[in-house]
Amino acid sequence: MSTKPVFVATHPRACSTAFERVFMTRRDSLVCEHEPFGDPFYYGPERLGDRFENDPEVRENSGFSQTTYQDILDRFEQDGTSDKRVFIKDMAYYLMPPEGRPPAIAPSVLKSKTNGLANGDSHVNGDAHLNGDHAPNGVKRSGVSEPGNPTVLPLDTLKKFHFTFLIRHPRRAIPSYYRCCVPPQSEVTGFDHFMPNEAGYAELVRLFDYLREQKVVGPAMPGEPKGEGEVSVTVVDADDLLDHPKEVIEAFCKETGIDYNPDMLTWDDPDNQQYVCDVFAKWNGFHNDAINSTKLTARTTAHVSNPSPPRRRNQKFLAPDLETKQKTVTEESENEEWRRKYGDEAAKVIRTTVDENIPPYEYLKSFAMKF
Repeated sequence: MSTKPVFVATHPRACSTAFERVFMTRRDSLVCEHEPFGDPFYYGPERLGDRFENDPEVRENSGFSQTTYQDILDRFEQDGTSDKRVFIKDMAYYLMPPEGRPPAIAPSVLKSKTNGLANGDSHVNGDAHLNGDHAPNGVKRSGVSEPGNPTVLPLDTLKKFHFTFLIRHPRRAIPSYYRCCVPPQSEVTGFDHFMPNEAGYAELVRLFDYLREQKVVGPAMPGEPKGEGEVSVTVVDADDLLDHPKEVIEAFCKETGIDYNPDMLTWDDPDNQQYVCDVFAKWNGFHNDAINSTKLTARTTAHVSNPSPPRRRNQKFLAPDLETKQKTVTEESENEEWRRKYGDEAAKVIRTTVDENIPPYEYLKSFAMKF
């Protein structure tokens, strides 16, 4: 069974923090890394994201303006030297340039691969300096890529992880993310506008397909016999997690070699709560439901397609707005809800973004574990 660091690759608002919250109860055997690659993606000298490109003050105040991709990998190595296994939950799009821009291995990672021989004179394949070329905005780029690799991490680095995948229907994930990027929630999150290219589904598909092509995962599906060192194709749908939390977590643990304990689904001790608050503080305003919860319990009815069920007051269960559901909704009733909450133009943007991301979601859904 694999003992590699577990990497849960996902997209925004996929209930991934609820999922991660379960494994944060296992501090006896796991070291959880909460969305670490967002630091270099948004803020560091190798940054790929455009969100804070014109706001150097935000980047500097983040505390991550000098954080590189290799810094994150080094942290994994350090955490993995104990007798605990590293558990990473992160966005796939943090590993690749947005808008389909050509990928290149992060300069810091390239430098590390060549044992630090980066003095401006050394080259890779005779054409790229290891200390990184600079884009017009001063961001470092190496100019070195691997055929077919959509990420800024080399294949031999990707092979060090036990990859799994978590998805959620865009009809629920996209409106949830939009809410985090407009007032009043944006005043807390610091994400002051919605960017459709942060939906994350297309990047998740590219990563998924590349890892399958390179046999980093698969071809075995969960429950099927696996060859020596083979990692099954483990895809979890958030609706299954919310409807069947015990079964999903137990099956996930089986596929990843994590010792399952039903106590993982409950967390109400003050020490663990403080630990979670400290870890989640980095992305303030995105994880309130997970922070304020005490357990993960099944929704009270089988899943239907309503993306925004009503919140029940004074509930301590995880994501109370997801716990119960109304009747099935139509596309028009969804549009009307979004118009009422955000206005006509915003509703059009949400609908367009949702529709664009349904095909990649359904593709990944075809690989999801069945419950």
